[in-house]
Amino acid sequence: MAESRHPSRRAAGVPRTLLPPPKLCGFLLLLVLVFSVSYAVGSATGPVAPGMRGSGSGGGGTGDMPGMHGGGE
Repeated sequence: MAESRHPSRRAAGVPRTLLPPPKLCGFLLLLVLVFSVSYAVGSATGPVAPGMRGSGSGGGGTGDMPGMHGGGE
């Protein structure tokens, strides 16, 4: 008895060439999951050094660092 093979139809008629490989989808899903868990744990933990704040000046000067002198002066 001869079996007739029909090409499987995808949902909404999307050709197979437009779909990414399943392993890539799984990897991207795992990556999103890992970053989401990492962000949630970091948010729950809080800042590492609560007393540290930016100087607000935006400059890279050494004026706010005691004991540091100008380079080569």
